[in-house]
Amino acid sequence: MFLGIEIGGTKLQLGLGAGDGTVVRLWRGTVDPALGGAGIRAEIVHNYPALLEAAGLKPSDIRGIGVGFGGPTDDATQSTITSHQIVGWDNFPLAAYLHENLGSPAVICNDADVAGLAEAHFGAGKGLSPVFYITVGTGIGGGLIIDGKIARGAGRGAGEIGHLRLRHPNYRLDVEMYTVESLASGTGIRNEARKHAKGLGQNATPIEIAEAARSGDSGARSILDTAYQALAEGIISVISLLCPRRIIIGGGVSLMGDNLFFIPVRNYVACRRFLPFADLTAIVPAVLGEEVVVHGALALARQHFGG
Repeated sequence: MFLGIEIGGTKLQLGLGAGDGTVVRLWRGTVDPALGGAGIRAEIVHNYPALLEAAGLKPSDIRGIGVGFGGPTDDATQSTITSHQIVGWDNFPLAAYLHENLGSPAVICNDADVAGLAEAHFGAGKGLSPVFYITVGTGIGGGLIIDGKIARGAGRGAGEIGHLRLRHPNYRLDVEMYTVESLASGTGIRNEARKHAKGLGQNATPIEIAEAARSGDSGARSILDTAYQALAEGIISVISLLCPRRIIIGGGVSLMGDNLFFIPVRNYVACRRFLPFADLTAIVPAVLGEEVVVHGALALARQHFGG
């Protein structure tokens, strides 16, 4: 049995399972940013014993711990590099901390990589390789899975599609460079709405903007169109460089659905794709829902500590 942990900017989850696509027991909490990384670590240590007890397990029954962390991580040191949402994670030796406080060896990785591992093994990419996973939520992350394992480049990650640089789709002469994340993430969509679509309100969420677009609001449609084009440009680069069998997209923004998200993104990709690779990569929604990172963390632990 293994412990899988998701540490996000707003969500904390602990799950027990064999790393085979099932979660035996799950605990879910919310993150209080004001408490920083130390507060999150205290929550993990505090809630772990009750989770074990509910499953009828002892600490000695846990062979290893896998973690999907909401930020970049270092494979060599098994440390978090930083978090862009929560203070207190700079160069923190998380694997060693968990081993010391929970009693089992731990392995850590970026949460998008870990989610991609789950979708490749148990979800929309099952049986396929390579698979590229994209999470489109508050930010945008990516993970490349080849032959069932996370491709981590030189050891600090790879596939960071959200940080690809591009020009604003609506301004050909605009000299300012943007990133895919700054235009197509939930945060980026909200920022664009604040600047260019005053009728939507200063605090409109991406889903509310999508509802306005569905109702015929031209400003909302324009905001979303900018996001679609930016994400499509990133996907086109991924296909040109990697030609994965499948691109799987999850995260809160993708919940807009086919008509308001997947179809327009696919259409922009189809119009601009590298023609020799046409129709080799399917773009599909993720299927594992809110537990995707926990599934991936359990699978990561199984790969590292045996199953």
